[in-house]
Amino acid sequence: MQVQVRYYAAAKAATGVAEETRNLPAGATIGAFLDELGSTSAAVFARCSFIVNGTATTDRARVLGDGDRLDVLPPFAGG
Repeated sequence: MQVQVRYYAAAKAATGVAEETRNLPAGATIGAFLDELGSTSAAVFARCSFIVNGTATTDRARVLGDGDRLDVLPPFAGG
């Protein structure tokens, strides 16, 4: 299945891309997707939250479906 992934801020810096299409096995979860990214960016992704098809989640057990859009959002600071 294919999932469209958009990375923001530190997540974008960690992956080196702003957006990509990832091929994942059917039934893959957000956590499984993060495992595929590897340990080089683990510290960044450990603190991220996500938006799946416009709905915010922090549930890494959330199952992704073919054609889903996953936004990866690291913590933001502002003021």
